[in-house]
Amino acid sequence: MKTIQPIVIWSIGQVKQANVLNAYVVSDNLKDSATFYFAIQNDAEVLSQGNLSMTGQDYDGFVTNEYAYNWIATKLGVVITGDYVPAQPEVANDNG
Repeated sequence: MKTIQPIVIWSIGQVKQANVLNAYVVSDNLKDSATFYFAIQNDAEVLSQGNLSMTGQDYDGFVTNEYAYNWIATKLGVVITGDYVPAQPEVANDNG
């Protein structure tokens, strides 16, 4: 998952802010095409999702996950700002 520059998305009748891009390979024929699932979300919920197919020269350049994330971000018009690190729950400190 990657963090992205925040964008505003209309979701179920509300305007919400998204700041995370999630993606994974749905299929790859190891020859000339791959399909990726993507989700644009915030920390709590998926706000937009779908699939993108990579073919041709784009597929020929696909050798790393970073390449795929950058390609997906370009197709979606979002800007990656870094790796996503989920918030850690606070642990009670019982020094009793």
